[in-house]
Amino acid sequence: MSSADGQVVRAAGVSRRYGEGEAAVDALVGISTEFERGRFTAIMGPSGSGKSTLLHILAGLDQPTSGTVVLDGEEITGLDDGELTKLRRDKLGFVFQFFNLLPVLTAEENLVLPLSIAGRKPDREWLEQLIRTVGLDDRRTHRPSELSGGQQQRVAIARAMVSKPAVVFADEPTGNLDSKASADVLRLLRQAVDEFGQTVIMVTHDPAGAAHADRLITLRDGGLVHDAVPGSTDEVIELMKQID
Repeated sequence: MSSADGQVVRAAGVSRRYGEGEAAVDALVGISTEFERGRFTAIMGPSGSGKSTLLHILAGLDQPTSGTVVLDGEEITGLDDGELTKLRRDKLGFVFQFFNLLPVLTAEENLVLPLSIAGRKPDREWLEQLIRTVGLDDRRTHRPSELSGGQQQRVAIARAMVSKPAVVFADEPTGNLDSKASADVLRLLRQAVDEFGQTVIMVTHDPAGAAHADRLITLRDGGLVHDAVPGSTDEVIELMKQID
């Protein structure tokens, strides 16, 4: 079910508290924001600002203490574990800092794994297009140990997109890569948005990464302090200096 207004994710008054009493820590405090379809959003903030917590709550990997999240027309905050698992399988793609590929499977087998688990056959034409797009045509039978870090992350991005999800969530996708591999991964995420109409929400600490996005949200102490077009890498660096 698609929301007609072009929003694919909406958070309203989202707070997340860990612990109780004097030991309680507020990771997020009353965050309200929305994400449009077909756009690339970066989320930045100092360490401990709540950016990964926000990403996990938007993706249904964690529950807010208060507030609601609507994802692709469905309120996810009240769903049970089984419903959340199904939602993540059907509607979301994930790219993490560590590639999370299964060592015994080939690149292509890893890529189609979300579909295999769901008992669905890949759309062959889309699969071939993805493999070409991520530049792994001659690596499809290689196992992860035979691929570079950048190649493994490109497999992970293709895996995140294979089911044509409503949203791809990326948590520090370049955090483990050298600068060339990072640039390849960021170009690929940008291409996913521009050519395939994918929605990407990415947590990053890399100003060059944020500069690839259409929009930059910045958090500090669990609150949203900035929301605008990111501008150049240098402009992002300046902004982060002011926020840190």
